[in-house]
Amino acid sequence: MTERSVSHTSFVIERDFPAPPARVFNAWSDPDAKLSWSDCHTDARESEFSMDFRHGGHERYRVRLPEGLLIAVEKVFFDIVPDQRIIFGYDILIGDKRISASLVTVSFESSRKGTHMTYTEQLALLDGFTDVEERIHGTKEGFDRLELLLRDAAHA
Repeated sequence: MTERSVSHTSFVIERDFPAPPARVFNAWSDPDAKLSWSDCHTDARESEFSMDFRHGGHERYRVRLPEGLLIAVEKVFFDIVPDQRIIFGYDILIGDKRISASLVTVSFESSRKGTHMTYTEQLALLDGFTDVEERIHGTKEGFDRLELLLRDAAHA
C-alpha cells in the first residue's frame, strides 16, 4: 500500500512590470500570451494547452517530456476581476501521481513603474513531494519570461 501524507506551505512572489495593469492582466487572460510565458517545458515532445478564462472556467496543460514522462496541470478559475485580481486552484500530476494541489491569488496594482503584481500560492504537498524550491524557481522563471514579453510589446 502507498504511504499517504500531506503537508502545507505557501510562498509569495512580488514583481514590478513596465506595463499598465491592463496589459499585465491581458498576458494572463489571453491564451496565446499566457502559453508564451508560462510554458516551462519548451523541450517537450508533445504538449496540449487550452484555457477558458472566466469564472468557473478551466485551463489544461499536458506535456510529455523527452524521456517520456507525462505532466498534467488542471486549473479552475474561482474569481476574476479584470485588471485587478485572479484567483485559481490547480493540481499537478506527474505520470499517475498527484504531487500537489494549490490555491493561487494574483493581484495587480498600478505603480510608478507600471504594475506591481503579487502572486501568493498556498500548497498542499502530497505523498512525500517536498520540492517547493523547484516550484518557486519555475514560477520565477515564468515571470522573467512575462517581463520580457511585456518589454518586447512595449518596444513593438
